[in-house]
Amino acid sequence: RLGRYGPFVQIGTAEDEATAVRWRVVPGNEAELVIVDIFLKGGSGMGVLRSAQAMRQRRKVVVLSNYTTPDVRRKCLELGADRVFDKSNEIDALIAYLSFVDGTGRYPPENYKVTWYGTVAQEDDPQ
Repeated sequence: RLGRYGPFVQIGTAEDEATAVRWRVVPGNEAELVIVDIFLKGGSGMGVLRSAQAMRQRRKVVVLSNYTTPDVRRKCLELGADRVFDKSNEIDALIAYLSFVDGTGRYPPENYKVTWYGTVAQEDDPQ
């Protein structure tokens, strides 16, 4: 869970693309950062990224996945991901990014709202 790495509050999860897309458009579901996995139980994280491009409110979007080939990284960035991290060897880089995610070089405020689109097992232990 992200809370063990800093002042992050997980405010939503989705295990499939359709749920993630629906969750994002509900008024009041306001996350400052969205973490997307490429492989979901149904659909794809790429579909979540596509839907995020159409959203008026811009949120930080990062991809955290075990499948981060150069082509996948390029495609994720083309679809609007701010960064792409590999679960197997870039967890520390993700945490460092989260620590300075507001772009000012400051640690995020208390209760920084994060949404995770991935499976429960990955949410509990992204390594």
